[in-house]
Amino acid sequence: MSAPAPSPLAIVEAEPLPRQDEVLTDAALAFVAELHRRFTPRRDELLARRAERRAEIARTSTLDFLPETAQLREDDGWKVAPAPAALNDRRVEITGPTDRKMTINALNSGARIWLADFEDASAPTWENVVLGQLNLIDAYERKIDFTDPRTGKSYALRPADQLATVVMRPRGWHLEERHLRFDGRPVPGALVDFGLYFFHNARRLIDLGKGPYFYLPKTESHLEARLWNDIFVFAQDYVGIPQGTVRATVLIETITAAYEMEEILYELRDHASGLNAGRWDYLFSIVKNFRDGGRKFVLPDRNAVTMTAPFMRAYTELLVRTCHKRGAHAIGGMAAFIPSRKDAEVNKVAFEKVKADKDREANDGFDGSWVAHPDLVPIATASFDAVLGDKPNQKDRLREDVSVAPGDLIAIDSLDAEPTYEGLRNAVQVGIRYIEAWLRGLGAVAIFNLMEDAATAEISRSQIWQWINAGVVFENGERATPELAREVAARELAAIRAEIGEEAFAAGRWQQAHDLLLKVSLDADYADFLTLPAYEQLVG
Repeated sequence: MSAPAPSPLAIVEAEPLPRQDEVLTDAALAFVAELHRRFTPRRDELLARRAERRAEIARTSTLDFLPETAQLREDDGWKVAPAPAALNDRRVEITGPTDRKMTINALNSGARIWLADFEDASAPTWENVVLGQLNLIDAYERKIDFTDPRTGKSYALRPADQLATVVMRPRGWHLEERHLRFDGRPVPGALVDFGLYFFHNARRLIDLGKGPYFYLPKTESHLEARLWNDIFVFAQDYVGIPQGTVRATVLIETITAAYEMEEILYELRDHASGLNAGRWDYLFSIVKNFRDGGRKFVLPDRNAVTMTAPFMRAYTELLVRTCHKRGAHAIGGMAAFIPSRKDAEVNKVAFEKVKADKDREANDGFDGSWVAHPDLVPIATASFDAVLGDKPNQKDRLREDVSVAPGDLIAIDSLDAEPTYEGLRNAVQVGIRYIEAWLRGLGAVAIFNLMEDAATAEISRSQIWQWINAGVVFENGERATPELAREVAARELAAIRAEIGEEAFAAGRWQQAHDLLLKVSLDADYADFLTLPAYEQLVG
């Protein structure tokens, strides 16, 4: 067999990384280039369609189930493909980035699934993009033993039958990869992440008794799911593996996707394995799409919007019913608490809340749920064990009692809570702290005992923007204004400087983070994604 031709992709503005040639092979880059050539034009069209739909929502302040696909929803005769053995029991899934230590800890965590994240929990530096791929290859080859240079602690994989199954999450469609270019334009980050992972690992995973499994983020319509399905069909043919080997779980984390859940499963039916109900990105999407809709769409403090809010309950119950009607797994939301090593009382209260949340999900019919820390795996497992017993899932529980009208999903004013001044302060605090870490290349950040990712920063800056533009008056009588946001941000920046000291403050990206948060929170022209202007400032 002759050597593959050099890839038409150019690697630009990237410092060489150790062992990068094992990931950026000519053959792998040729595959990514072909994905780009075939599918980026449709991706571009779908991004334009998002803008058109947003404009329509701005005009009407409403959404509905699609009339043109009513027949598909009414047809009880179709289901998604049966789950492969490695994805049949998903009762607890742990999430996290693909750095070396996290890779070992997540695989060893006792969770059934690890969401290996190249998206919201990973700042897309070139190092994270390339070495994250290398870490997964090394894990499958069992070459990933690691010693922490700071603590001297060693990490190694458990036996294969004790490891979590990997479900990899590529970047969303809106993000580019500036370090890989084709004819002078950057390749979509989604195609880079998917392409490198699939090319290197599809056959390797089949040999391990598993397969190339994916979480699909930020999906806004069934047409975007159709694009992914076409990519899967092409990719499987390209490397010569059976159709249906790929499996995808779609995050229903946009308000528009919530109205197209059945259609999304239908488009992916030969490759679908489930849907997931997130929280922060979903709320961010509501603010983004209905930001012109007036007072009835104003969200209260983010911590006041739990999954028991009526409009959130409509969303999660519709998701469970939809998944089980079509034979797919319904996966619940995140328990983001990070246990304290110093305060047992904080842990006790938090663990009780985690248990109540996971009990609710299991009793509502979910087949599994997410946690952010290994210490939460036993708690979530116990909640699902109590309902599932020896069964791998509860897809036989059809939830035919659930009936959700179109307006139920956007009945934001059904929640009896208001924005507070402390909510504004928390949004500023978390926003600055998260963005600063992201600009240093960290995507998963522990802030105030919670594991935060990019979705946290999105809802934080969106709420500041929304409250100001809606003229919200807080309980202390102060009105949300740009001036108030700047005052709060200045105080928080000064508090951080006092907390960490001058040397650490100067070594960080604190002023830059402060300025970027205010820009995306106060600009009249609302940025679709915080990570777009942030990526321009990301070094590496």
